[in-house]
Amino acid sequence: MADIPRAPLTTSSHDDTGKLVLRLALGVLILLHGISKLMNGIGGITGMVEKAGLPPVVAYGVYIGEVVAPLLIILGLFTRPAALIVAFNMVVAIALAHKAQLFSLNNQGGWALELQGMYLFGALAVALLGAGRHSVGGIAGRYN
Repeated sequence: MADIPRAPLTTSSHDDTGKLVLRLALGVLILLHGISKLMNGIGGITGMVEKAGLPPVVAYGVYIGEVVAPLLIILGLFTRPAALIVAFNMVVAIALAHKAQLFSLNNQGGWALELQGMYLFGALAVALLGAGRHSVGGIAGRYN
């Protein structure tokens, strides 16, 4: 049998478009939570933080994790560190607000924390993949 010629392995524009779709979905959906907190305050989060024995000022970190980092992800600027901030934010949110549901299923049989899980693992995927070519930082941009 003759060898079949193969195309060289390169990154396609579809890969970069997929990264853009993932970045926009994650960034916009997390940012909506941040906008809600900007409009309504973080009193509930401050209470959870204090109940966990942490100083109330820690609650203000939610603005970094749900406003600043998602904006950077959407733009594709410092994408990997911003995605890690979102992932950390989700771990803290799960620990403070959802730990009782960690091993629970919802009424439809899905994981009770599937939304939080998608945000967490989506952020980890963005941190691993980077921003791609369709970003302010560009494919060769630092931290992208």
